[in-house]
Amino acid sequence: MRFLAVALPALLAAGLILGGSAVRAVDAGTAPAASPIYGVTVPDGYRDWQLVGVAQETGALDELRAVFGNARALDAYRSGTLPFPDGTVLVKRAWTRVPSAEFAPAFVPGGATTVQVMVKDSRRYAATGGWGFGRFVDGKPADAAQHETCFACHSANVRDHDYVFTRLAP
Repeated sequence: MRFLAVALPALLAAGLILGGSAVRAVDAGTAPAASPIYGVTVPDGYRDWQLVGVAQETGALDELRAVFGNARALDAYRSGTLPFPDGTVLVKRAWTRVPSAEFAPAFVPGGATTVQVMVKDSRRYAATGGWGFGRFVDGKPADAAQHETCFACHSANVRDHDYVFTRLAP
């Protein structure tokens, strides 16, 4: 038993039990940057998650957006569960909207603008409807002033949908 108490942490740190990702989890030098106020990070592997929906935002931003959800999010969407359960994570990727070079009437993603993350944890984020927010530009969290606007916008516009704008695409 004493061997396990000494050897197990060393093996985990070396990534020998849980694979190479264990090294990242214990190496503070590679810890992802967290959003101010909420402490939200961009989740590993979110690009492999299922698509929830897409949107185009007109006006000053003029962006194309795609929202991806983890398995818990997709289960809640499919079953119509509101509020979303704790552990739900939604990630929105946004790009500038540019004309397609191959098909004149179409627009396609241009340069990436932001990655935005919502994490449901009703205890940790009780003051903001159970949601923590993260907005990242070039992999770095936006400043606190930008994060202070997240819940106010969601609260003003989608309180009746558990503060989530995106609906599951048919």
